[in-house]
Parts: sequence; structure tokens; C-alpha cells
Amino acid sequence: MSASRSEEADEDLLAAAEARALLNCPSCGSAYVAQVLGDNGGVSYVCTACGHSWS
Repeated sequence: MSASRSEEADEDLLAAAEARALLNCPSCGSAYVAQVLGDNGGVSYVCTACGHSWS
């Protein structure tokens, strides 16, 4: 086994944090974006500045 479970979890958390840091609203460009979970388990995003939502 090349990496432990905790190392893999750390890598996943780091990738998610990097994605959030680079996430801007495609409509207004704001960085004020919330991640929301849909009814079917999918992930969507909502800009808290202009209200635009996307997935």
C-alpha cells in the first residue's frame, strides 16, 4: 500500500480546500460562494453576492 488512509484523506481535504479557494461566481466574479448539497446528493454552488446558482 503506497499511502495510508489518513494520508489519502489529507490529500482529499487539501484538494477540496484548493478548489474552494479558486471558486468564483461565473456570473459576477464574486468569491462569496456557498457550497450546497442537493436532494440527490449532488453538489451545487450559490453566490451569496448575486444569488446565481450552478453545479
